[in-house]
Amino acid sequence: MSELISYHLEDGIATLTLSNGKVNAISPDVIAAFNAALDRAVTDRAVVIITGQPGILSGGYDLKVMTAGPKEAVSLVTAGSTLARRLLSHPFPVIVACPGHAVAKGAFILLSADYRIGVDGPFSIGLNEVQIGMTMHHAGIELARDRLSQSAFHRSVINAEMFDPQGAMDAGFLDKVVSAEELQSAALAVARQLKKINMTAHKNTKLKVRKALLETLDNAIILDQEHLV
Repeated sequence: MSELISYHLEDGIATLTLSNGKVNAISPDVIAAFNAALDRAVTDRAVVIITGQPGILSGGYDLKVMTAGPKEAVSLVTAGSTLARRLLSHPFPVIVACPGHAVAKGAFILLSADYRIGVDGPFSIGLNEVQIGMTMHHAGIELARDRLSQSAFHRSVINAEMFDPQGAMDAGFLDKVVSAEELQSAALAVARQLKKINMTAHKNTKLKVRKALLETLDNAIILDQEHLV
């Protein structure tokens, strides 16, 4: 698909691997590649696995773009929030195999998936926006509010608390933690199990369950465009 996101299809499972430098920064080009890969996965009717390079899923938005100016920052945040919304409503199951750190937008990718597997180790997962001087955007707040436990939501969004993988599982960022050596096989095992479900029922149920969240995100994205300028 792209040097930024590789696409590997095997046995009805599409693996999307982020590869944008040492921190897998989420740039406009990465989001475009993400959308193209998801388009292809829909055509292939594939269960999706999203992963990164050893040690990191993503360190978040590309700071060069975020600091280039208000217009560039708003455009990137809008595209990122729209991608999160797309993942939440994707017609086939979405699994994230998180190979290590997942920070800011990297953590929001976790919050946008149907099943999340992390690896045990000295890794940080969470939303550090407040720590680095960024007021959390509306879409991010609403996504975190929906997917995290109430206690973790406040600690994460307001205090920028970062979690180790076990803590991230308790908070709601992850569903399972395995060793690094087990990550690929664990993700494939989940994908194979999810292949057995009825995809029409999965899609329709997902949209019912997340109807309120998707509508809230639509409004939040508009608010962010108005207030981040």
